[in-house]
Amino acid sequence: MISDLKFLGQKAAQQVDVDLMSRFGYTIEQLMELAGLSVAESIAAEYKRGKVLLCIGPGNNGGDGLVAARHLTQFGFRPSLFYPVQPSKDLYKALMLQCTAFKIPVIQDLDAGLNECDLIVDAIFGFSFKGSPRAPFDKALLALRETDKPIVAVDIPSGWDVEAGDPQGTGIRPDMLISLTAPKLCASGFSGRFHYLGGRFVPPEMVSAFGIPTYPDTSNCIRLA
Repeated sequence: MISDLKFLGQKAAQQVDVDLMSRFGYTIEQLMELAGLSVAESIAAEYKRGKVLLCIGPGNNGGDGLVAARHLTQFGFRPSLFYPVQPSKDLYKALMLQCTAFKIPVIQDLDAGLNECDLIVDAIFGFSFKGSPRAPFDKALLALRETDKPIVAVDIPSGWDVEAGDPQGTGIRPDMLISLTAPKLCASGFSGRFHYLGGRFVPPEMVSAFGIPTYPDTSNCIRLA
């Protein structure tokens, strides 16, 4: 039952990742691949195939976005990346190499990319982010707040507090929110059209603990609202 689904605070969300890797043997590469696939499937369920601009941050949320871009290509979308800060870790280099193999372009001009795309994916900051965004992401979030293109937020709308959300109403207003594993507390303030959950891979113990609903058929995502 969706009504039994628990919404997680920041510490609880962080502990979920710790448990998945330390107790249940998942790797960060597995979790990103499954999360990114869930994101791509959720998008494909609601939006027409077209140009998608993925705004990629330097952490795990950005990694999920890079994986999603690859799957979106296979689903018939035409993704491009705005990826201004590219980490030196091998994990992110490998994800970028995969995107390059799928001929996914990286753009430098965000304003031009926003004008040309049909859909935006916000994969900048995840649930571990605290404080105020710094350059170049402060200007990127301002541009996302001002665009009239629909935005899909990966797990957390970037710039929102993971628990309090956006009480001042000054943050981005996504059309779709894709919660990963379990929704975070800020999702209660989401007012867009589509709220999806991705994370079918979690073991039965977590399914029971968080009240995760049954996913339909073979899908990796489920619509919550």
